[in-house]
Amino acid sequence: MSNSIKIDRVVKKYGESVIIPDLSVEIRNGEFFTLLGPSGCGKTTLLRMIAGFNSIEGGEISFDDVVINDIAAHKRNIGMVFQNYAIFPHLTVRQNVEYGLKIRKIPKADMKKKVDDILDVVRISEMQDRLPERLSGGQQQRVALARAIVIHPSVLLMDEPLSNLDAKLRIEMRGAIREVQDKVGITTVYVTHDQEEALAISDRIAVMNLGVIQQVGAPKDIYTRPSNVFVSTFIGHSNLFRGIVGQDTEGKYVEFADGYRTHMDNLSDECVPGMKVTISVRPEEFSIDSAGLTVRIKGRTFLGKYTNYELDFSDNMILPNQPSIEYSQDIGMASGISSVGDMLTLKPNPKKINVFTEDGKRSLMKEAGDD
Repeated sequence: MSNSIKIDRVVKKYGESVIIPDLSVEIRNGEFFTLLGPSGCGKTTLLRMIAGFNSIEGGEISFDDVVINDIAAHKRNIGMVFQNYAIFPHLTVRQNVEYGLKIRKIPKADMKKKVDDILDVVRISEMQDRLPERLSGGQQQRVALARAIVIHPSVLLMDEPLSNLDAKLRIEMRGAIREVQDKVGITTVYVTHDQEEALAISDRIAVMNLGVIQQVGAPKDIYTRPSNVFVSTFIGHSNLFRGIVGQDTEGKYVEFADGYRTHMDNLSDECVPGMKVTISVRPEEFSIDSAGLTVRIKGRTFLGKYTNYELDFSDNMILPNQPSIEYSQDIGMASGISSVGDMLTLKPNPKKINVFTEDGKRSLMKEAGDD
């Protein structure tokens, strides 16, 4: 039986250095919950605190209603899958998967059935007599997953489990992990820095930065309605423009620095005329139109289904220190492909774009917020 996890105002310090200052989040029973963020944001530290490998300097972590702060790691009934697989090279697949059950002194008949069942679930039954050296990276990761789940843990913890695999195998394995998790229904906490991986695999995502959770929500909500500029730019690509709020007889609008206006009916009540804002437009939220933002094409990259254009806006239009300003054109919908140097008029989709405070710290959209 799996557990819910409650993390209540936890603190992690190394000496005088505070890694996680005051973090709270609740993970639901049976859900696939991902901790996502850049390197050094505290996600693996938090995972190791849940596992019992790191001390807790403040706050509480509970499985259901049981506080586990002072419970030793080996008594927390967790399964752990590591980045480097951590399977025994001198043991066969079956022997690796059996290992945790032997430690728990499970009767042989019960152990055989449990191992047979989990080998079928992770689809490596035909490899059960092989040594790890005869397995691919993806197959070894399946062994590690089977070994973690076969003990029937209440919580499954996964730390960057796909980072050592090539791109094609990563996509295959993330589907396999999600399929297995659905079948066993175990509460899973998954750590990754890969945004696409998190979007593809998670029930909910917690985006972290500098030891602080920036937003918690379903993948679609995180992508479409980020809570601040950090989330907007970390999850996918976002173009950031300077803007100002206005209002006329048709309602509220945001005005770009070149004077182009787009009316929006989903701005929060906090938005008042004259308020300076940051406008976020994802590359796919532009369309070519007769009215919009006029811009020159600076670069072009063909990506199969899409052509990606790098755009050259004047400095007064955009926020500084952005790696690029981009427009993605769906080839299937395009009447033609533009060339470097061409001028385009791009219309932002008012239903899709996001508006933040001028400092980028808060969303000004009505439907934004944590789930």
